[in-house]
Amino acid sequence: MIKIKDLHKSFDSLHVLKGMDLEIEKGKVVVLIGPSGSGKTTFLRCLNVLETPTSGMVEIDQKTLNFNGKVMKKEVAAFRRLTGMVFQNYNLFPHMTALQNVMEGPVTVKGIERETARQKAEALLEKVGLGDKKDYYPFQLSGGQQQRVGIARAMAMEPKVMLFDEPTSALDPELVGEVLKAMKDLAQEGMTMVVVTHEMRFAKEVADEVIFMDQGVIVERGKPEDIFNQPKEERTRKFLNMIQ
Repeated sequence: MIKIKDLHKSFDSLHVLKGMDLEIEKGKVVVLIGPSGSGKTTFLRCLNVLETPTSGMVEIDQKTLNFNGKVMKKEVAAFRRLTGMVFQNYNLFPHMTALQNVMEGPVTVKGIERETARQKAEALLEKVGLGDKKDYYPFQLSGGQQQRVGIARAMAMEPKVMLFDEPTSALDPELVGEVLKAMKDLAQEGMTMVVVTHEMRFAKEVADEVIFMDQGVIVERGKPEDIFNQPKEERTRKFLNMIQ
């Protein structure tokens, strides 16, 4: 489903990603952990080309972008539609209701008829537990509710892969659970997911594989029980001892 080969990303003289290689099977949930500045978010943004890799190859659902040569804007736009992205900050349109936020992409980007988009958006809001909030504006919703609208909005585009960049980091602790539940439900439905998070409990309960990153490379990867209970690398052990 996802193949990454020799992926590099530099910002001027700062070499952030240093030749990452990774394969993720369809329907799997992969959680990226590691210290701040390790390259996790940059890697996620390279997957959907919000950041353009300096070199390397990214393949999703048998569609490939090779950054060792010139990549066309049209190719990037088509590739980006394979992924749905949920950010730390909710990025909802403040002048639109929850329903309108979820409808917007399918109508304007995919050209779906408004009534069809409305029905689908209502179903997605029900799925994330917000069917009764469809006519609320973002300022009328809690942070957790806004983030769940963000998840529904990303799902409305029918992505092959969902990418989550620390989706609970901006939330008050009591609101984290409702967002994690929506993500767990997605995982149980077989959605391929790549998640950057500091929520170790979520990683332990939901991830098929945990990847520990540091200084732009994959230090260690494995099943959650192996990474958390018997990490092989000293750098992984030090990190987990600091946060657990």
